[in-house]
Amino acid sequence: MGRQVSCPECYAQIEVADDVIVGEIIECPDCGVELEVVEVNDEGVKVRVAEVEEEDWGE
Repeated sequence: MGRQVSCPECYAQIEVADDVIVGEIIECPDCGVELEVVEVNDEGVKVRVAEVEEEDWGE
């Protein structure tokens, strides 16, 4: 049985594994946005939209 978290972009309910860890990246199956797990505790799991790292290309 997983935990439920709400996508901050489209508000879909996403089931995450019980063993999810802080820093893990999950993807919303509805809108496709990547979410970073920022907190895991007895009350639940908190996520935020993952920051996209831009390529530097040596500039």
